[in-house]
Amino acid sequence: MITREPEYFPPSRGPLGRVGRSVLFWCRSVGQTTILLGASLSALRFIFTRRTRGEILGQMFVCGIKSIGVVTIVAVFTGMILALHAGIAVRDFHQEAYIGAAVIKSMLMDMGPFMTGLILAACVGSAMAAQLGTMVVSEEIAALEIMSIDPVRFLVLPRLVAMVIMTPILSFYTAIAGLIGGGVICTYLLGVNWGLYIDNAIEYGGDVKDLYVGLFKALLFGVLITIVSCHEGFATKQGAVGVGAATRRSVIISFLMILLVGMLVTGIFYY
Repeated sequence: MITREPEYFPPSRGPLGRVGRSVLFWCRSVGQTTILLGASLSALRFIFTRRTRGEILGQMFVCGIKSIGVVTIVAVFTGMILALHAGIAVRDFHQEAYIGAAVIKSMLMDMGPFMTGLILAACVGSAMAAQLGTMVVSEEIAALEIMSIDPVRFLVLPRLVAMVIMTPILSFYTAIAGLIGGGVICTYLLGVNWGLYIDNAIEYGGDVKDLYVGLFKALLFGVLITIVSCHEGFATKQGAVGVGAATRRSVIISFLMILLVGMLVTGIFYY
């Protein structure tokens, strides 16, 4: 299931050969990541065992509680920035009272899931890749396989379930924190009454569809971050240098996938 055998690709000859080698490498990585996702989904029947429940709770603490500080700071400042730029755009039309609606709609539909996904990819996903990569180079994964313990069930499944649960929760929390941050800017810099700001945000802000789309994006981001990070960790080679490279690749690929998938989901639901 977890392949760590030496890679073989035909020797590259010139620029075209190097391009072909890169295409083969990425196709192999995509295939292995898809297989890992399928194996993780097939292991979902074990989530109700006592050991797996304990691991899931521990990973939920790591993914959610330990990340809530940085998520709060980023969310509040994101809401402030959105409110400030919206205020600059609408102040000539004297429509500052509706900034709350713009902030909450943007935070629910896009900025909340995106900021949550990027933070978790940088904080949690990198830690997953580094931890699993260290286990690979120290042959702990091989030891699990020798003892007939499925590494996917033992290591990937709890992380996947925890991220699927915590990412939408943190995304909604990010939207609320961003709304509060935007309200601070509107109250003290733009002269908008706090009560009017909140009333307009509730009445004219995001609807139920925006909430569901945002939560669905966050769920997808949680799956992507976990599977990409675990795959890069399992594919680690070359000792400590390989662990660093796997961590870097997991963050870069997760960022790109979050941006791409987020754009596709928005296009599917709104166009």
